[in-house]
Amino acid sequence: MSIIKTSDPLTSWPFLSKITIPTSSSHKGQNGKVLVIGGSSLFHGAVLWAAEAASAIVDMVHVASTKENNEIIRAIKTMWQTGMVISEKDIDSYAQEDDVILIGNGMMRTGQEGEYAQKLVSDLIARFPDKQFVFDAGALQVMSAHLLTSLRKKAVLTPHQREFQTLFGVDISALSLEEKERVVQDTAHSYSCIIVLKAVSDIISNGSKTVVIQGGNAGLTKGGTGDILAGLTAGMSATSDPFVAAIIASYLLKKTADELFEVKGFWYTTQDILALFPSVFHRAFVSTSV
Repeated sequence: MSIIKTSDPLTSWPFLSKITIPTSSSHKGQNGKVLVIGGSSLFHGAVLWAAEAASAIVDMVHVASTKENNEIIRAIKTMWQTGMVISEKDIDSYAQEDDVILIGNGMMRTGQEGEYAQKLVSDLIARFPDKQFVFDAGALQVMSAHLLTSLRKKAVLTPHQREFQTLFGVDISALSLEEKERVVQDTAHSYSCIIVLKAVSDIISNGSKTVVIQGGNAGLTKGGTGDILAGLTAGMSATSDPFVAAIIASYLLKKTADELFEVKGFWYTTQDILALFPSVFHRAFVSTSV
């Protein structure tokens, strides 16, 4: 088990150094494309937070939402300029084209919308078993864990403790950090996936290796921070190893929260994180590579 501390940037370098960054000779499309699927009649911001985070990393982000969210999505098309909003009927076409599929942000777990989310997750796994998936939020609450083993690439899952229990049937809330690390690693191994357990200290495991990310602050309890984490993970997974991407996404989110705390205390917003993290990311490369 490795520990990365935001207070000690050098601890991130063994993984940060493995993140692929654009070369000077690259052209449009070579630095990744991500499909984000989410939203519902109740939640519309989540899918945009995830898409905004990913759009800072990759060349193109495509966003698809549900029919219940269509009016909001149509309005978003007029003001969101960093990606493309696509029709629900075109999901398969873009799923085939894009490098990573992120699904679940803002999706419902109950009612007709919950049934739709469950069917969509199952259908996408069945139709695109070779794709790199990132499952977050609503998807984690409606999907069957056994479907993960049918994927040829290890999917990244970003649950908090309650979502972990819903998906895998194991309550880890009362366990010690060491016990949680063991359960997360064993579960990732059993289901052939990468788990990012979101907590005060994030636990990330691919089933054979486990990394703990320490840092951040209580400002990260605000809605939307998990969506940013998922978007960052999806964005970096488009061109880098998804285990490494998940580790650096967690580190970057917590490091950005640390810097915001120095200026604003706990009273920063999701938009503050979205605005600052690119600078934090750039400085992380500069400061640890010299």
